Formats: sequence, structure tokens, C-alpha cells
Amino acid sequence: MATSSLREELNCSICLSLYKEPVSLKCGHIYCRDCIVAVLNTQETSGVYFCPECREEYAKRPTLKKNRKLCNIVDNYRSDHPEDTEVFCTYCDHFVPATKTCLHCEASFCKKHLKSHSKSAEHILTDPTKSFEDRKCSIHKEILKYHCSEDNACICMSCWVAGEHRGHQVELLDEASEKTKEKLDESTKTLDSEKQEIQRRIQNLENHRKEEKEKAVAVTKRVTELFRDIRKHLDDVENRILTEVSRQEGQITHSVSKLIPQLEQQKDQLSRKIEEMKELCNIQDPIMILKKVPNKDNIFPGINDTINDVGDVGHLNEGIISQMLHRSLLHFTDSLVDLKIKRLFSGVEKSDILLDINTAHKNFIISEDLRTASCSITCQNRPDGPERFESKQILSTNSFTSGKHYWEVDLSGADKWLVGVVGHSIERKIEGNESYIGYNDKSWGLAIVTRFVATHNNKQIALSAEAPLKIIGIYLDYDAGRLSFYQLCGPVRHLYTFNANFTEPLHAAFYVFDKCSIRIKN
Repeated sequence: MATSSLREELNCSICLSLYKEPVSLKCGHIYCRDCIVAVLNTQETSGVYFCPECREEYAKRPTLKKNRKLCNIVDNYRSDHPEDTEVFCTYCDHFVPATKTCLHCEASFCKKHLKSHSKSAEHILTDPTKSFEDRKCSIHKEILKYHCSEDNACICMSCWVAGEHRGHQVELLDEASEKTKEKLDESTKTLDSEKQEIQRRIQNLENHRKEEKEKAVAVTKRVTELFRDIRKHLDDVENRILTEVSRQEGQITHSVSKLIPQLEQQKDQLSRKIEEMKELCNIQDPIMILKKVPNKDNIFPGINDTINDVGDVGHLNEGIISQMLHRSLLHFTDSLVDLKIKRLFSGVEKSDILLDINTAHKNFIISEDLRTASCSITCQNRPDGPERFESKQILSTNSFTSGKHYWEVDLSGADKWLVGVVGHSIERKIEGNESYIGYNDKSWGLAIVTRFVATHNNKQIALSAEAPLKIIGIYLDYDAGRLSFYQLCGPVRHLYTFNANFTEPLHAAFYVFDKCSIRIKN
């Protein structure tokens, strides 16, 4: 059992035979030198080398390192088990390696005995082998010499002449083998081409992943720096306001601290006068009282005229503080634009989207500010015109031929909706796919009717939303050929992006279902 297990460990995974001059790759896997060289030669055309087992890739053709210890183990195994490793001459007394095997004789020959072997056609010579059963017909026990192309089977002469393959298209095994090799060679080239294409895509994806990772690092750095600048500006505003509050508070404190001693002194004077008056009140002799107080006006001196109050020291002036705060925040708002530009974040302002009443379906009710469209069940008696839709749609008054544009749509008044952009030349006088948003090659849309989909040229892509879609943002980069939709309820989330080559003016477009309404947000 141990010998059998060892025998399996000494087999090359490519040729499935005992290692012949075993060499190893950097990944640690071992192969016969000739086997791995042949594999690397086939990989040379693609420019990518990899291990046949673990698929580890190498930028350059890997260096093959001879495994000397394994070489010794294999040599020792061959010495101890000669009958298991090689085919020997049937007619030699000792273990002499065979050079050919005769399938007819079921015997193997060394060079010496091969000279005396029969040269007749029925004696077919092959490379040395011990297996004969798989080279003979299981029915007639004859050597397999032919190939039946109709049944794709190797057959003997009796199968062809009198057996189940009689009358079939038959050819010699060598000829069939060569043809098969040619087909395999063509298939190999095709598969190799496909493999190279897959490798190219893999490389493109790897490059894209690397670029996006580097971009994410750069954006993270810019965002961090932007918010550091914002915090610095806000800290400056806070410090200025708090400094002013502290200044006013200090000024009031100083005034209070200065006045309190004066008031304390006045309070002491009053206390003394009160004591004097109390003493006078205790005198029983009227003459003495009148002599002590000769001037009645001095009984109640006008000391209250000198008493200071809270109003004399002032109050914290919140009006000035509020004004400073307001002006500072206004200045910060202006500075924020410069900060974003400094950190390479170009802001996209909302486009002023208004609804074009001349394109509105006859049942639409349009608000006075041209931002809300509702679908009534009754006709609004508007005159027909070349711009008006037969389908329940309406476009924006403004069109886009370049640049970046962004608008938001409130869909809370619609349980079904279809919004997007359309080319100016879209069909308007037919109620059908020719005019519906996203159902032709001139429009792109997002819709919830029976399910949530992105649609273009009558092809729908199923989407999912993490929250009810009450408000969506639409971003159009005309020059880059991108139209993106965003979910604005809760955390902002990207829904879908169309990539296209825009060639004509585009309008914001809206399909409004019965008893539903949509609104363009300011």
C-alpha cells in the first residue's frame, strides 16, 4: 500500500508517468522538464505564463529549477521497481529497455530483436507499451486499424467488412488521427484566441480596478482636505464671534466692577444718615429736635439722584453678534465655492427646468410656475400644434446640446411614472413606442409601471431601490455621453447610468399617468 502511494506521488501531473528530470516552479509545483517546457511554449504566444495546476501567473517565462532530491528518489524507485516503470524486451534474459511493441505479436523488442521481427503489414509497431486490450476490438479480438467517421469509433477489419460498421465511411487510424490533430490544432488556435481575449478583458478589469482605487485614494484625500479647510473657516468664524461675546462681557464686567464700590460707598453714607435720624427720633425734647434739624429740607437729602443702575453699564449686544454671525456665514458660503474649486470639486448647479406647455398632452394640467404636471381625465382644450404629444408626455422648455446639467423630480404624487431625456426629433404624433420615453433609440428613461426598470430602445433592465422613490435626481453630462439617475430619499444612492453618443438637442421628458402628478423641484 505504501509503495502504491509513493508511486502516485512520483507521477508528473502532465504526462501521468514517473518524473523524468523533475523541475519545479516558484509556486512549488513539480513537472518533467520536457512536459513543462512544452506547456510554456504553448503559452509563449499569449505572453502570459502560469502554472498548469495553481494558475499562478509569471510576468516573464519562469526559470526551471532542477529538483535534485526528487531526481534521486525517482532514480531509486526505478532501480527498485524496474518492472513498474519501463517496458522491457520480451526476448532478452535481462531487463533491456524495449524500443517498439508489436500489437499483433503482443511482444516488445529491443533494437537487436527488432531486426528479426516480421515486416508484414499486420505486424503493427508502436511505442513500447504493456497495454494491449485497449488496442484490440472487444468483439473480434483483432487489432484496431480503422476509424469509422460515422460512429466516431476505432474498429477492426471484421467490424468494417462484416460487423456493425459495414458500409460506413472508414479511414486508416493514422489518417483519421492526422485529420483530428488538424481539427484540434484549429480549435486550439480558436480557443487560444478566445483565451487571449479573456486575458485582455481580465487585464482591462485589473487596470480599471487599479485606476479606480488610485482615484478613490485621491478623492478621499481631497475630501479630507476640503473638510479640514471648512472646519478651519468655521473655527475662525466661531472664534471671531466668541471673541466679540467675550469682549462685550468683559466690558460689562469692568463697568459693573467699577460701579459697585461707588454704590457701596453711597450705601454706607445712607446707613449713617439713617442712624442719625433714628437717634433724633429717640430725643423726647422738642426744642432739642428742632435745634438739631434746623432745615427741614435736609431731612430727606437727594442722594437717589446719584444711584447708578443696570442701564448705566449696558447689556450684551446680541444684535451686533447676530450681524457678525450672519455676515461671517455669508462670507463662508462664498468662500465654500472657492474651497471646492481649490480641491477640484466642481459644483453642478440645478438647471432651471420648466415644463413646455406646447408639448403637453391635451389632458395635462400645468401649474402657473410651469413646474408641476397632472393628468386629468378631461381634455383641457388646448390648440393642437406640431410640438404637442399624442401620448401622455411633456418636455422641458430648455434643451441641452453640451455641458453638465442636473435636476430633481418629486414623484410623491405618482404611483406610476416614467421620466428621462429625449431627443428633439422624437415622434410626437403617434401614441406608441415611437414616442414613449425609453422605447426607441432617441430616448432614455427610468420607470415604475409594473416593475422598476431602466429603459432604452425598448430594452428594459430590472433595477432595485432600497427605499420608496419619492424624489430622484437626474444628471446629464452631454459631452461625456452619460445620463445618471440617483435616489434622493434617505441616503443618496446611484440607481443607473446610461452611456450613449448624444447627437441632437436633448430635453427633460416626463410621462404622467392618469390621476398622477410630477413636480420639478426648485
